[in-house]
Amino acid sequence: MPHARNRNPSPIPEVTWDTGLKEMNETWKGAIACLGVAVFFVMTIGIIYWQVVDQPNKNWILRGTFSGLIWERKTHSLLIQTLTEDKTYVEIDVGNVGNTDIEIPFVRNLCWLNKTEFCYTWDSVAEVKISLEANEDTETECYSMTWAPVHCHVELKVVFLFMCTRNTQITAKCGVQTQFCTLFRLGTLMSPFVVCSLWNDIALLSRFQLLYDDRRPFLCASYHAGVAVLVSPDIPLQLGLDSRQQFCLQSLPSMERLPLQYTVCVAHNVKAAHQEAVQQLWEHSRELPNMKALRLPFWKLLANMDSGPKVEREMRTFSNRLKRHQLGEGVISLNEHSTTLLSDMDHDYLNSRKRGMSKRLTRDLPLVKLLNISITMSPFLGVDTTRFHTSLIDGTEAYWLSLPSAPQGQLIPVMSQWRGKFCVKLNITNPGAVSWFLDRVGALQAHLGMEYVMLEGGEGNLFEEQALRPPQALGGDKYISLLADLATRIGDSTIMTAGTRSSYKPLFVRMTPLQSDWSPMGLKAIIPNLLHHTLLGYNFLIPDAVGGSLSGDLVTDEELFIRWLEIAAFLPVMSFHTPPWIFGEGQVLNLTRNYLTRHQRDVAPLIEKYAEEWQETGNPIYRPMWWLNPTDSMTFTINDQFLIGDEVLVAPVVEKGAVQRDIYLPDGGFQWQDSQNARVFDGGTFLHDYPVPLTEVAVFLRRS
Repeated sequence: MPHARNRNPSPIPEVTWDTGLKEMNETWKGAIACLGVAVFFVMTIGIIYWQVVDQPNKNWILRGTFSGLIWERKTHSLLIQTLTEDKTYVEIDVGNVGNTDIEIPFVRNLCWLNKTEFCYTWDSVAEVKISLEANEDTETECYSMTWAPVHCHVELKVVFLFMCTRNTQITAKCGVQTQFCTLFRLGTLMSPFVVCSLWNDIALLSRFQLLYDDRRPFLCASYHAGVAVLVSPDIPLQLGLDSRQQFCLQSLPSMERLPLQYTVCVAHNVKAAHQEAVQQLWEHSRELPNMKALRLPFWKLLANMDSGPKVEREMRTFSNRLKRHQLGEGVISLNEHSTTLLSDMDHDYLNSRKRGMSKRLTRDLPLVKLLNISITMSPFLGVDTTRFHTSLIDGTEAYWLSLPSAPQGQLIPVMSQWRGKFCVKLNITNPGAVSWFLDRVGALQAHLGMEYVMLEGGEGNLFEEQALRPPQALGGDKYISLLADLATRIGDSTIMTAGTRSSYKPLFVRMTPLQSDWSPMGLKAIIPNLLHHTLLGYNFLIPDAVGGSLSGDLVTDEELFIRWLEIAAFLPVMSFHTPPWIFGEGQVLNLTRNYLTRHQRDVAPLIEKYAEEWQETGNPIYRPMWWLNPTDSMTFTINDQFLIGDEVLVAPVVEKGAVQRDIYLPDGGFQWQDSQNARVFDGGTFLHDYPVPLTEVAVFLRRS
């Protein structure tokens, strides 16, 4: 039987190697995977640590010669600080750029090749571009910021936190309908930033004194710096206060994706910041209005008449009273109702007077035409008037602000209310409508021979007030700007009740009516109101009447009338609502004569002198106390003194019953002399309880 041969003669036993190799590969794979996870974990921890702990909270974006823009990561704010970071000019809280669901990353400059520009994009939210421009002459640096929404649903909002001296008022300038805006009636809600109408609602601004003007500057002062914020006038925006009582700017979502644009200028002091704003805002040569008005007091005709002839008789009677009481030449102001009565007078009656039906009527007509008269007109027309009905028939309905009933449809005039009546408003973009309005004014000038015309009712935006989409030519405050152009065509004796981008035009501006009391809405509002106008370039003002005219009633407080009169004597024009003779033939009437004379003799020439400086430099005629020494922190909180130019300081009494007051004389290397007793004081002197009797006003003259 054959023997079976062993196929493995080697003494080493046979081993299966495939199984061992597989076991070794699995072990190494597991170890490598664990090592990778560990490395990834360490890297993640490192990145988180860098982002949360090690990454600096502040990152420089732009650097100027003395200031720089910093991004503060924790607070999501842009800071403008000195290069040494020891002083902050302003903090701009951008939040999450309008979207609270997006975490803001560390910012990177996409315009890094240009050292004066910064660009960045927050995905799906907004694109931001910031440019830095320095002005060596005024020693200011301006940061122009544009936030452009990426899509039409983005709502952009920024909050400005000014680092002003404590208790210093921030001068937020919102139009020349001054101080009272519907915004602050609404608390912290956002409201359209347009020139406000005073007739509907009144609210006192506690921290903000609102004016409004060209590119809308906001001014903030501290002992070491000045900040001005300038906002584009051509882009609709809203203004409000946040919970910290800081003001906010906000754009509205729109299909046009309108950007939020503003410029922040910083300087070593508030005067330099203001002068930089002046240089940026005023691109036109400045023109003077009819300066003859400075020497003429304005007297409001108060009688409530129901016919044109009665208005004329009342004007003659009032003129005779002015002469009888030796109050000199003045301008008799007619309200819109009286103006309408005169314009609607029967022409047959006028012609009969011209033919001389009686010697008395023949004498009266030239007397009326010799009077200085100020009429009042508005762009509103009642819907119950013949002229409006005619426009619907003759095809001139486009003379009124209208909207089409459908695309390419018939124009339907937009209704509104004015003085309690339903009206339509002049379409100031229509050349035919403007010519019709100018013809009305020309006819009245030929009939009455009047020189002064007051235009009311330009405030607000008729479309936006009714939640209607305005035509592009009439968005925002463009109506009041166009109305100023129309006023200029009427003449250099025209008076506006509001203004925007028109301070360089030869026009007067009537200041806001005030309450007849001692409150911050009455007597105490005069000086802040005055300074805010003049810092905007509106120097030729018709102030509210002595004693206040908001209520329409005569003033009965004799002390209030006198103290108001003392301030009015140093304003551009003296205006009266309450005739001084209602207090009798004694003290009030004599003081009125004296202050009228003083205004014509001393104040009017001084205004004319500094009007020339305003034309050349843009420096205001009436100046705040910090103007002479913008580094003196004592001057920042004074709101009851003012300067005329650099040489006259006026410190009236604004407290009821007071016969003394505290007065601060700013320092600047000069002295001040009391105009009453010739006492001389050094600059920087604080006069405690300085005597100011009821019949006097404290006036100091600068002495070198």
